[in-house]
Amino acid sequence: MADLSVDLAGVRLRNPFLLASGIWGESGDSLGGAWKAGAGGVITKSIGRLPRPGYPNPTIESLERWGFLNAMGLPNPGIEEYPKEIETARATGATVIGSVFGADAAEFVDVAERMERTGVVALELNLSCPHTEGLGSEIGQDPAEVEAITRAVRERVRVPVIVKITPNTADPVGLARAAERGGAAAISAINTVRALAIDVHLRRPTLSHGLGGLSGPAIKPIGLACVWQIREALTIPIVGVGGVMTAEDALEYVMAGACAVEVGTAVAFEGIGVFGRLVESLGRLLDELGFESVRSAQGAAHGSEARAPMPARRRRPPRSR
Repeated sequence: MADLSVDLAGVRLRNPFLLASGIWGESGDSLGGAWKAGAGGVITKSIGRLPRPGYPNPTIESLERWGFLNAMGLPNPGIEEYPKEIETARATGATVIGSVFGADAAEFVDVAERMERTGVVALELNLSCPHTEGLGSEIGQDPAEVEAITRAVRERVRVPVIVKITPNTADPVGLARAAERGGAAAISAINTVRALAIDVHLRRPTLSHGLGGLSGPAIKPIGLACVWQIREALTIPIVGVGGVMTAEDALEYVMAGACAVEVGTAVAFEGIGVFGRLVESLGRLLDELGFESVRSAQGAAHGSEARAPMPARRRRPPRSR
């Protein structure tokens, strides 16, 4: 069977499937459960300096096969309380990455330093939540802010810093470049896409906050495009995020240039058992396609053979009526 282990900026993952931040990460037990189910690593929910209750319900709407629309408002218990959950998760042997957010560089640094002390193997900076005022993509759309926050955190921690960028921008590569200049060890691309749904009977948005973030299969082409563009421009590792439901989805991201992928909506639809299915399916798929490892497939779609013109397709005769 193909080797599924990968190296993410010096962090060894047993397979490329990471539990995405904000999914199943409320407690140490749930994080540990995802690890036991086969995840290659788990990312905590995004944690801030102080507790946040999040937005009132309704905060999430299923869009059937397309994914989810959500506006949670970054609910979390705060960095003072959450470390005990990481301790519980780490007790299972899980490879834990800590996700943090803040309103400015000083707040990011404070939370990142305390998160590092919990024993996480890396930090993911949430600079991309699309629906929280004064946080996330509101500061993460500015390359200067991205660079400054990344540099401030990188100078104060020893673990690798992964920057999660927003797709809600005209220039995702510019944001990735800014993160790299600030010292990021890797890029996560992408977070949810800003979106809206309206209840025509109530004549108002379906979510209490109004605007939300779209996740799931509907955004996979956007995530793939961002990973592709970043791989063309940068050399640091990329984590692909958005609509990974099958092994084929994951391999698309890998061939676009990602070394690992985050899985979120699939977990919400199927539960943590999805990790076992994905791991087994990806191993078979790599074998079928002649790849010895995930690493050997990484960036395969950027090769000269991939860019060669496709053979002209024979035009089919029109159907008789």
